[in-house]
Amino acid sequence: MRTAYSVETVRSAERELMARLPEGALMQRAAAGLAAACAEVLGRVAGRVYGSRVVVLAGSGDNGGDALYAGARLARRGAGVTAVLLAPERVHGGGLAALRRAGGRVAGAAVEESIARADLVLDGIVGIGGKGGLREEAVPLAGAAARSGAAVVAVDLPSGVDADTGQVPGDAVRADLTVTFGAHKPGLLIDPGREYAGSVRLVDIGLPLPAEAAELEALQHADVARLLPVPSAESDKYRRGVVGIAAGSARYPGAAVLAVAGALRGGAGAVRYVGPAADAVIARFPETLVSDRGPRRAGRVQAWVVGPGAGDDAATVAEVLAAEVPVLIDADGLRLADVEAVRARSAPTLMTPHAGEAAALLGVGREEVEGARLASVRELAARYGATVLLKGSTTLVAGARGGPVRVNATGTSWLATAGSGDVLSGLAGSLLAAGLSARDAGSVGAYLHGLAGRFATRGAPAGAHDVAEAVPRAWRDVRGV
Repeated sequence: MRTAYSVETVRSAERELMARLPEGALMQRAAAGLAAACAEVLGRVAGRVYGSRVVVLAGSGDNGGDALYAGARLARRGAGVTAVLLAPERVHGGGLAALRRAGGRVAGAAVEESIARADLVLDGIVGIGGKGGLREEAVPLAGAAARSGAAVVAVDLPSGVDADTGQVPGDAVRADLTVTFGAHKPGLLIDPGREYAGSVRLVDIGLPLPAEAAELEALQHADVARLLPVPSAESDKYRRGVVGIAAGSARYPGAAVLAVAGALRGGAGAVRYVGPAADAVIARFPETLVSDRGPRRAGRVQAWVVGPGAGDDAATVAEVLAAEVPVLIDADGLRLADVEAVRARSAPTLMTPHAGEAAALLGVGREEVEGARLASVRELAARYGATVLLKGSTTLVAGARGGPVRVNATGTSWLATAGSGDVLSGLAGSLLAAGLSARDAGSVGAYLHGLAGRFATRGAPAGAHDVAEAVPRAWRDVRGV
């Protein structure tokens, strides 16, 4: 599992470690890892380090120092290194002296020309403590780097990205690679910041970071494999869990079909369907148990999914919310659910809005949610007393009682297609019925759904039904079978 830590936690760990190390040792560790990563990039883009051209954009403080010391290491290997000093009066003196001793130079007037000729641009403008977008004097440099065709490597975090939130409040550097030290920062894993970071490489510098202090968690294959419900020899369809699907309407019968498609592939032993699309569901999935008696009298279930394609059926949503089993609320259900009814529930609740639905629930504009995804998902979880899965290019799952937010990036932009969210709802609801907690069901569901999207699309358009059919492949991929 990957974890990300706040700036405050990282700074505290750095202070603790520096107190035990010789002066400057921690910066040298960071610079060594940064230089090694840059050398690999130069090997790809220029064929070698010797004779390559490197421009270091050095701001004030330790971030600029890391960049300058890394530049010095590259210069000693024969690279032509030019430093652009954004604040000469506050530049890291030791880093600049090391660069000059190694044969590097400070740029004169033709700064943008130097950047245009570079093979690699090293972004050391602003460190993880920076707030707001790039300062006015740095904007032309970031633009020149983007136009140059050079590989752009960010030091710890692309300048202009907020380390704690991933917000990009103004201009920012777009990196091909970000080399981060000691720990991932939330802004590297959450859009829009993640988009600016490019590939991310973590350099271990020995920071003493307690696991309980993590702000974010990102599951990986091994974590998901441990959580997947696998039947035992004594299992039957009821012991594996039964998930109820209350979805669809005369106008949107396909939502019910797709939610059932996801549920059938989510690990539960059986799927009960309640709603007006029973004929469409049975025609596609004859193994589904259907009922026309409403959720309360449909038969025993271990979890409910309510809302996909439900139209204005508030009565069904209210009936499901009154059930004493875990409930997943999606789509129209989010609009129809009463906040006090959700907060009053004793069983777990998982809400799965996209940015537009989250904005409506919070009473803000969609762009506000998309620009502040971490704050938005936490606010929703706190307001409703529920676990919230905020869908998007980086899906976030915030627990009802706080704790680290889970982030998932297995998906693909091709998943932005009608019905994809209905498949996810059924899949995650099935995992709820199989016994996973709301936080785990949302996280594992998003992970499998994202992988299935990759397998189904393979770089080309695909429908939501294709995504559902690829879920077993994603499941096998995670388990390594």
